[in-house]
Amino acid sequence: MNVTDKEIKELLNKYKKFCVYGLSPEKSKPSHYVPKYMRDYDWKIKGIYPRIHSINGFEIYSSLAEIPKDYRSMVVVFRAPDKVPAVVDEIIDLGGVEVLWLQLGIQHAEAELRAQAAGIKVVSDRCLIIEHKKYF
Repeated sequence: MNVTDKEIKELLNKYKKFCVYGLSPEKSKPSHYVPKYMRDYDWKIKGIYPRIHSINGFEIYSSLAEIPKDYRSMVVVFRAPDKVPAVVDEIIDLGGVEVLWLQLGIQHAEAELRAQAAGIKVVSDRCLIIEHKKYF
């Protein structure tokens, strides 16, 4: 992670639109209720999931490349740590991503370093809900 605690608040203020990589259709999973929580506080969110769904009205796409560009500046990831390198490859290949946010419990040191080397701010092992409640 190359972002300080102070910068987290700044990121949340700056990026009011973002996409969630792995936005689940299962309401009981953090990968569903965390984006819903943020949307309830006026963040605009698009999702990426292999199977298109419309639970709670989220717009879901099957790949990051399909997400509208103004939602790709910050990518919030809900994927197993071993899947993070492939996500980082996709992010770097596509370009335009400024922030990679790995949700609570998700870290991958090598992939994080590659993202940082590509000029991407990296937040890892942090929950959007916890950080939102801390600063807002």
